[in-house]
Amino acid sequence: MPITPEHIRATVGEYLAAHPAEKAALSGVLEGLDRGDDLTGRSTGPLHVTVGAVLVDDIGDVLFIRHNIFRKYLLPGGHLETEDESLMDAARRELGEETGIEAGVASLSSRPVHIDVHDIPANEAKGEPAHQHADVRYLFRTTGPVEVTLQEEEVSGWEWRSPDTLADATLRQRVLAATHASS
Repeated sequence: MPITPEHIRATVGEYLAAHPAEKAALSGVLEGLDRGDDLTGRSTGPLHVTVGAVLVDDIGDVLFIRHNIFRKYLLPGGHLETEDESLMDAARRELGEETGIEAGVASLSSRPVHIDVHDIPANEAKGEPAHQHADVRYLFRTTGPVEVTLQEEEVSGWEWRSPDTLADATLRQRVLAATHASS
């Protein structure tokens, strides 16, 4: 069953209950839900929901992948698919697709660690205008050895980096707090 607007609303609501100061930043998502916009599709408006996976290893480093389109290192993640049953499942699927890591991973919380709304430039090759992603990010931890096998159509490299290198200060602080609490 595909991800429903009710699931997105419940996830954002649970997130905002923990982080009420972010309501203004997520107003576009809430307004889209109120209007009945389809926030799950790539081509359904100026904003759609995507997912991200923040994978932390046993020493606290975060997995970054080199995204071929953007030509920079990012967290694994991507667009929702019709077979995704939840946003967390979608984040786990994207992690598996882009890195080959499917086993040996546990989620640290059912609530997203971060939701970031950011601009995406137009992509003429895909016929996509400039738009925004509301990236719902979940925190995962390795539970044993993992082997990275890249999805070469989208990804051309990977690195484990200190969480101090996460560009977003809010995400960095939350990952550091969560990994120190679970150590």
